[in-house]
Amino acid sequence: MTEDVSWVPEDEWEVVVDNVPIVSVDLLVQHEGGILLGLRENEPVKGEWFVPGGAVLKNETLDEAVQRVAKTELGCEVDVVERLGSFEHFYESSEIDGIDRKHYVAQAFVVTPTEPINAPDDQHSELRVFTPPFDDLHPYMTRYLDHMDLTTQ
Repeated sequence: MTEDVSWVPEDEWEVVVDNVPIVSVDLLVQHEGGILLGLRENEPVKGEWFVPGGAVLKNETLDEAVQRVAKTELGCEVDVVERLGSFEHFYESSEIDGIDRKHYVAQAFVVTPTEPINAPDDQHSELRVFTPPFDDLHPYMTRYLDHMDLTTQ
């Protein structure tokens, strides 16, 4: 990982969330014949089944961000199978009091774990493998799954 990777200080992060689209990586984790999703414990999409993901840090490559998110949220490294491309996500909530909108430009990656997946992190209360048909998932999850070739798992 690049040595000068950095995160925005918390007070400045509020300004970023309020004014700037956030570049992020989302991981569509192929696991046990399905897609692994986490039950979100924080905004946006609190209470929804969603892919692991996170903001790309300054001076961090997308590949480095994928591995950092996998290690942080899944406790393992992953192999990238496919890059699905860019997706825009607009939310009517955020984790910051007083900021009621959040905008992501998400880079979606299909990945497979290279080692056992660990317990969920503090962003997810549970991890679960979903298989087709994918009913009652957040529309952004449905859009991801529509772009995947699920026959190659």
